Order: sequence, then structure tokens, then C-alpha cells
Amino acid sequence: MSDGGAVQRMLLTNIGELVTNDPTDDRDGGPLGILRDAAVLVEDGRISWVGHAAHAAEGVAARAERDTRREADEHRATWDAEVDVVDAGGRAVMPGFVDSHTHLVFGGDRADEFAARMAGRRYEAGGIRSTVAATRAATDDELRARLAGFVAELHAQGTTTFEIKSGYGLSVEAEERLVRLAREVTDEVTFLGAHVVPADYADRPDAYVDLVIGEMLTACAPHSRWIDAFCERGAFTPEQSRRVLEAGRAVGLGVRVHGNQLGEGGGVRLAVELGAASVDHCTYLSDADVAALAASDTVATLLPGVEFSTRQLYPDARRLIDAGVAVALASDCNPGSSFTSSMPFCIAVAVRDMGMTPAEAVWASTAGGAAALQRTDVGAIRPGACADLVLLDAPSHVHLAYRPGVPLVACVWKDGAVVAEA
Repeated sequence: MSDGGAVQRMLLTNIGELVTNDPTDDRDGGPLGILRDAAVLVEDGRISWVGHAAHAAEGVAARAERDTRREADEHRATWDAEVDVVDAGGRAVMPGFVDSHTHLVFGGDRADEFAARMAGRRYEAGGIRSTVAATRAATDDELRARLAGFVAELHAQGTTTFEIKSGYGLSVEAEERLVRLAREVTDEVTFLGAHVVPADYADRPDAYVDLVIGEMLTACAPHSRWIDAFCERGAFTPEQSRRVLEAGRAVGLGVRVHGNQLGEGGGVRLAVELGAASVDHCTYLSDADVAALAASDTVATLLPGVEFSTRQLYPDARRLIDAGVAVALASDCNPGSSFTSSMPFCIAVAVRDMGMTPAEAVWASTAGGAAALQRTDVGAIRPGACADLVLLDAPSHVHLAYRPGVPLVACVWKDGAVVAEA
């Protein structure tokens, strides 16, 4: 609302291709629900009307009639005058990206580790400990300033909703600090004290789990919506992960899981059994894992930036989609295994190397990410949803994969307000 209490209204019109993720019989593109020659009306940060541009005046008038029904007729002209009209110039508009897996609060970087991997060294989870040391050494203001830079990066590339995990503190005080700082920029905060076992507990991993589910959870839960565990060799066993996830669930946190990144294991099955919102990585899956996911509501979140940066095998998105598994794409932006914040990049890699069509990858990066966060107010353009919109400097969503590496995001609105503009 403005200072005077007036409703803020924007009409985005002359849209050549509108990706709604709200399919109806008169829309193309299957689940993308594509509307041609479209317009979108926004009121106070929410979508209030979606339709053909030729009917935009009728849509605006209908909203005005509703809002002024109990007022004098002369106020109708004022309503119309207050609509900010934005001409998309025949370009494509889509929902803002929903990045459901990031690690954005950290100190230092691991460029040397990346260079060593490119020279042939194998990727393992233990490199996380070097980031823990750098993060513990950074001040709140240093972490906060870097986080602000990452948020600006996300917005500039079309991401309007994002999750942030802790996991680079690994002590009660340090983990509480990370979730507290993350909460300053997003409601989608995940407590990941079970990222790896810190060096001072290397010979006592179960004692560290006791700390995570005790004092650390008590300190971090008030700032968090989710709990996660890295169920993987070099990190936590399925039994240890279960203890962590069940403890978080008992205090009201939703469940997420890192699983099956470095090899087949119990992560996927544990996630399905516990009703996790998402299990992330899913690179190495047995037939039983795929069947379990297909029979569940757990989203398989794939992180192509990781495989690009580690030269591991890419997950087989085609196999999952054909089996009926709900799939999301996310950046996994972190300093060790995927230092990218670009969802358009992830889309291009998923199409090129993971068997996804451009439409599937766009859906997975928007509606799929929303499903992984159990959100119904983002990831789609429909009445009542948040007005999180991306204007592409392109005629179609296909160009996100067709023109990899090209900055196609022309303008980004979050809750109806511009947060990035080329």
C-alpha cells in the first residue's frame, strides 16, 4: 500500500507469450499453460486478472466495478488513472524462478579446490570443512553484505523466491547466526547442522548428532522453516540422518534431505518414508528409489550446477519424469560444488545433458521449485498468486535453453515491485 492507502496497480500488457503454469483448455504448452497476446493485472503485489491483451480493458473495468460498487461513480475514473501500464513489446513473460536449494551464507571461497577438480581430483563432501573455518572467521556484517550481493544476483537472473540452508557453522552459536542472517532475506530457511561432522567431532559422530538434535536445534528452530540432513558417505548415515530429521519434525520443522549424490544409498528412501517435501541431488537412483518417489509426494530436486562443477554423472531427469516423479531444478549455489546462482544456466544444462525439454525445465524451475517448498502462492501466474514476474528479452521461454549464457532477463518484479532491470 502507498502512504495514502491507495491500491498499487500495474497492467503488464502486449505479452507475446505468457507462461502461467496454470493450464486450461484454451492454453498451449501442457503444464506451462501458455497464453498468447496476453496481459496480467497486478494489485497490491498480487495477480488479480490474467487474460488476452485484447480483453485487458474489460478485465480492468471488471476489477474497478467490483472495487467501486459501493462508491460514487466518479471514483471509477480515478481507479483507471491509477493503473501503471507496462508494455512488454511482444516479449515473453513467465513466473519468477523458485530456487529451492541454496547455501548463500558463507565466508571465503574454494576456487583452488575447483581448479584441482578440473585437473582430476575427485570431489568429496569433506571440503565443506574449509568453508566452515572461513565462515566462522567472518563477522555478521561481512556475511550480511555478501548475502546481499547474492540476493541481487538472484534477482538479476529472474529468481524471486529462494531457500537458504545453514551448514557452514557446525556449532551452536555459528549455526544460529547463519539461520538468523538467512531469515533477514527469506522465510525459506533450512537448518542444516547435519551437513558434515566437524573436525572436533571427527571421532565422535554420534555425539555431534546429539548436539544437533539438542542444543543446536533449540537455538536454530525459531529462525527456520525446514530441517535437512546430508545423508551420504562422508557425511551422515541413514540412521544418523533419521535422528536429525525426526527431531526437527517433532518441533514443527518441515523435512528436506540431501541424498544419493555420490552413490546409491538410503537418502531417497528415508525422505519418502518421512514424507519429506524434497530430496535433493538424486544422481544415483535404483529402480526401487524411482518407484518410491513416483508413489510419493516428495519432489526430486535436481542440481545440474553440481555435476557441471564436479564432472560427476548428471542425474537422469528423463527417467524420473517418465516414471511420474515430480521434478524441480535448483542452483545449489555454494562455494564448493556449484558456485552459480543462475537458474537460466541450470535450465540450459538440464535441457542439454539431463534429458529435459525446455518446457519441462522451465516448469521444474518455477512450479517445481514451488512444490519443493510446498508453496502455492509462487511459481505460477494466476489470480491470487504473488506478482513475481520475469520479462524476457526473447519471444519464448525456449530461448532460456536455446541461447545459453546470454542475459535474457529484462525486468523482474517481486510482489509487484521491480527488483531488477537490465
